[in-house]
Amino acid sequence: MSTLETVLLMLLIVDAIALAALVMIQQGKGADVGAAFGSGSAATMFGSAGSASFLTKLTVWLAIGFFLISFGLAYTAKERAAASDSLGIPLLDVPVEEAPVPAGEQMLTPEPERVDSDIPDL
Repeated sequence: MSTLETVLLMLLIVDAIALAALVMIQQGKGADVGAAFGSGSAATMFGSAGSASFLTKLTVWLAIGFFLISFGLAYTAKERAAASDSLGIPLLDVPVEEAPVPAGEQMLTPEPERVDSDIPDL
């Protein structure tokens, strides 16, 4: 594994853990209704607007970073697979032998056998 792949993989793991933790921290949409009726959540460390805009923006940027890092890892894997084709590993050309048919027997009949059935043939 190259150094670039190792760095991208580490960044992807850190980004995934941070994204999962950030999503767990956020409140659902229904929690904002309680703040409108004076539940006391207006006095938070993020101000009276709450942490919605800051956490939402951070989640978006972490998600964008996750996708970009994933695309980078996919590109490096594609390049590594393409490079393995040019390593000079010889391909074997093995001829395929057909199995001999025993004398007097045919593998396929020219016309299928008729079966008495109530189901019409199509």
